[in-house]
Amino acid sequence: MSIKLILYCIFIPFSIWIITSTNLHKIFKKNSIMQIHSFYLSLSLILAYLLVNFFVDIYSTISLF
Repeated sequence: MSIKLILYCIFIPFSIWIITSTNLHKIFKKNSIMQIHSFYLSLSLILAYLLVNFFVDIYSTISLF
């Protein structure tokens, strides 16, 4: 199993947990629940992608030395 897949499985729930702790409901219209959930999911996937690539790059940089 790829290390990136393992890291994605760790960081996607972690980023969802982080993003849902913020109060972003104020910037959306009332009763737009599907848009809010889609935004949370998209933002959490973006954050997880950035975190995984960051840690993989650090690991590959450290392993070169």
